[in-house]
Amino acid sequence: MIIPRSISVSRRFPGARLPFVALALLLFSVSAVGAQWEGYQRLTREELLALIAQSPQGAKPDIYAKNLSDVDLSDVSFRGANLSASVLNGAKLMRATLDRCNLTVSFLEGADLSDASLRDAVLFSVQLAGAHLPGADLAGARLIGDLRGADLSKANLTRMNAAADMKNQSMGLMRTHIVNAKAIESDFSDSDFSRADFSFSDLSRAKMLRTKLYRADFSGAVLVGADLTGADLRDSVLIDTDFSGANLTDADVTGATFRGVRGLDTAITRGARGLP
Repeated sequence: MIIPRSISVSRRFPGARLPFVALALLLFSVSAVGAQWEGYQRLTREELLALIAQSPQGAKPDIYAKNLSDVDLSDVSFRGANLSASVLNGAKLMRATLDRCNLTVSFLEGADLSDASLRDAVLFSVQLAGAHLPGADLAGARLIGDLRGADLSKANLTRMNAAADMKNQSMGLMRTHIVNAKAIESDFSDSDFSRADFSFSDLSRAKMLRTKLYRADFSGAVLVGADLTGADLRDSVLIDTDFSGANLTDADVTGATFRGVRGLDTAITRGARGLP
């Protein structure tokens, strides 16, 4: 698929060159595996590094709509770069610096971002299914995307805005999907994951202190030993959720759907509101 370059861009995502509906269509209607990426310039690691080096001093590198699939990009600094609509499926991005990068509607399916830094990055309509992010730092990032089967173990997910986009729903509700994923000992504290889908994910010993989880779906999720102190779980879906040994001190679960929940009798529930 060739991405049109002449369409005006939304002001909400500077650096991207597609309007929201086109971005959403590309991510949610095109298979990242089956796409041929016709029209994307293929770059090697050496060509990418040369492109970054050629950027004027103080300017953000423009790496828009490039094909970097399966390329070894470990330890590369992309700081502030425009990587929107780029293809990085299977890329090796271990310890890469992607702070403040624009990754709007980028494809990172199966990419290895172990210990990578994505602080304050824009990850809107991003494809991260099956990606490896253990130890990654996403503090302050904006996230709406597909992280099905991703590994987020021990990742820093604090101060993130990963809530559903309620202003653009022409394609239906755009929300973050962390389904059947691994987020053991990850830190989601002080983030907004409202309406996110965490179903069937392992969040054992995760920190979710003061996390906004309004209307989030935790069906079949494992929250064993998780710390949800002060978390907002109002109207959330808690079907077959395992709270064994979890800390729900001062959490608000008013209006939540409780069915088949396990381990509540072993959880700390001091000051919790809305419990059945």
